[in-house]
Amino acid sequence: MAKMRTPRFKLCRRLGLNVIGHPNAMKRTDNGSARNARKLSAYGIQLLEKQRLRSYYGVMEKQFSTYVKKSLKDKEQTGYSLIKRLECRLDNIVYRLGFANSVAGARQMVVHGHFLVNDSKVNIPSFNVNIGDVITLREKSQKNETFKNNFLSNILNTYPYLDKNENEFSGTLLRYPLRNEVPIEINDSLVVEFYSKLS
Repeated sequence: MAKMRTPRFKLCRRLGLNVIGHPNAMKRTDNGSARNARKLSAYGIQLLEKQRLRSYYGVMEKQFSTYVKKSLKDKEQTGYSLIKRLECRLDNIVYRLGFANSVAGARQMVVHGHFLVNDSKVNIPSFNVNIGDVITLREKSQKNETFKNNFLSNILNTYPYLDKNENEFSGTLLRYPLRNEVPIEINDSLVVEFYSKLS
């Protein structure tokens, strides 16, 4: 499984944005190393925004390009369609439900087979979660104190498009998220413009 290997804090400083959600990620940011600390061309700004969005979800370039191509074919707004596809990846849903403290941690949990989707084991991080799908921490995995405590300590940290069941250690995608419900600081229209120029 391909994955980003850049040190996480260094990546955040370079992108000028906390894309991993760690409270200490943006320390030591005053050394001018961030890309947005320099004057960028229109293309450079679009490229930076694309790299930020890709890093938020930890998706490699080839797979990210595939998401963009599919989104460009959708009838709805391309930027929103792209965000929706990324947001409904299994690893991201696991993260939003509070089973892990980061998307990277959630991805590792999925790969190690800790989750069921509609009672079937799924270990593919990019698995597309559909409306009504129930994601459950496997019974054996519920004995892991770290997993259990992560989920229960985040029980009040909810999103309107997800339903969390603390008794069953599960969550359900109730509907697709609206763009303003997705907590990422990205101008997705710039990402679409970047790829439109390439096509």
